[in-house]
Amino acid sequence: MLTLHHLGRSQSERIVWLCEELGLDYVLKRHARRADNRLAPPEYKALHPMGTAPILTDGDLVLGESGAICDYLIQTHGGGRLAVRPGEPGFADYLYWFHFANGTLQPVVLQVRYLERVDPSGSSALLQAARERFTLVLSTLEKRLGEAPYLAGNALTAADIMTVFSLTTMRLFKPYDLSPWPDILAYLQRIGARPAYRRAMQKADPDLTPVLGASPE
Repeated sequence: MLTLHHLGRSQSERIVWLCEELGLDYVLKRHARRADNRLAPPEYKALHPMGTAPILTDGDLVLGESGAICDYLIQTHGGGRLAVRPGEPGFADYLYWFHFANGTLQPVVLQVRYLERVDPSGSSALLQAARERFTLVLSTLEKRLGEAPYLAGNALTAADIMTVFSLTTMRLFKPYDLSPWPDILAYLQRIGARPAYRRAMQKADPDLTPVLGASPE
């Protein structure tokens, strides 16, 4: 039996969504963040040496990292669905955007967030450079989503599942406005209309309204 450990309002929502899109039989165990510092509770950190979300168990296997879990579930339980195979149209796009999510997008959101804490005045050269990088990242996403409805082409793939968290729930931790990016906003509306996404968010964080608009408010 697959068991997914979900930390509230975290990247592990990706895997809940993936399981719903694939129609997998899984057990969802929800873990609340600590009240004092909003971090994972000790019992969650004890699940895996890194102590980060998400954590998947499958028999004796204990697996972390969103990207690794996506690949594992798609290949071992999903029949290859929601991935693009070598030789198929969009294969390179799929690879690029799948890895862009945690290799570029999420890191720059976190970098801006941390630098703003270090320099609340917003005047440091490092912060300005990070903000410029963030604008470039969003511009790149905007261009792609003006070319195709989903990141790998005409159909939703795991590249989208990896990406959406940083554009939605992450804005509860690092607020930013998507008003300048209409194609990203239209994309989020397409995502929000998907029954599997709606089921996943209701199961993962039933008290949270998905952050799909221009403002995280």
